[in-house]
Amino acid sequence: MSEFAFELELCARLEGRREGIVARQLGGSVADPGGRILDVLCVEPGSEFDDRVELTSETIPDAAIESAVGTGRARYWKDAFDCHPERARNATEQALEIGFFERDREASATSNREYVRQVTRYPDWYDRIVGIENKPDLGRPGDLEMQLRTDVSLALLDEAILATESYVTRAHLNRIPDAVGVWRIHRDEGAAGEGLEIEVVREPTPLTPDEPGIEPLAAHPGRTEIEVVSPDAKARARRRLAERAYGKGWRTYGFPNCGACRPTDASGATLPYCAWNGRVVDANTECGPDCPGHEPGSAAEIAIDLEAERDRRTPWTADPDGKRRRQSGLDRFG
Repeated sequence: MSEFAFELELCARLEGRREGIVARQLGGSVADPGGRILDVLCVEPGSEFDDRVELTSETIPDAAIESAVGTGRARYWKDAFDCHPERARNATEQALEIGFFERDREASATSNREYVRQVTRYPDWYDRIVGIENKPDLGRPGDLEMQLRTDVSLALLDEAILATESYVTRAHLNRIPDAVGVWRIHRDEGAAGEGLEIEVVREPTPLTPDEPGIEPLAAHPGRTEIEVVSPDAKARARRRLAERAYGKGWRTYGFPNCGACRPTDASGATLPYCAWNGRVVDANTECGPDCPGHEPGSAAEIAIDLEAERDRRTPWTADPDGKRRRQSGLDRFG
């Protein structure tokens, strides 16, 4: 089956089995942003997860979290950031829009400058982060070995796991870093994820995100460029990764304009199932008038609300109450 279908069906299954947040296709590098894309991410809840749920459904900008904008006295936004002014401005506007910052209208009106404060302190909301690399067919491994070696040496994650449909041999295990766990996925071809089961072939060994990591950057004949990544840099990257996972989730796919494709419930999750192909399809790369099975029609004719489904099936809340405080003075007049 395609890696796309494999990925969606695995996400649907994990969402029903694990607490916390499931997301997919997120950056897993520190020194080389975009150099490593993680297929699936499971972010386990921390002690203040409920506070994060109540705050906002969106990703909180990292620059806003790191800024000197606090919950006490309001600050002029330009004085609160140690980054490029454009990045600071964008972070401020986004934080205001999603409800992580609020304007102090009285202070702003008095000084003719924009003063802001955090509505609440940033919560300690996530715990372990588990990355899952999807490779349905181990006969076509691609860059799998290098990707997994990067995950282990960098140790941005708490655990790294390989998920496959292939029968896993000892030769396969010998080519996979010892710390990487291995899952074999068993599924019913006609069930669109409903019959998916996970067989644990090898348990993962915990990685060390609180210690320095080694990130490979570029390979040359006889040598590989690397960068040593500090625990502090990894901690910031983990927070960005967790925040991105929270705001994005895994339902980032569309439904094709084709009568052969209809939404189907796979373990409670709505996926784009193509009757002609007999499987879940990627509307962006597989579908269109050139497909032999294409039928005029549109999945848009059927009500599909993936955000409402995520709200219903997970702890994430689409429209939380937020923590903005009602201000006095000028705020009474809007």
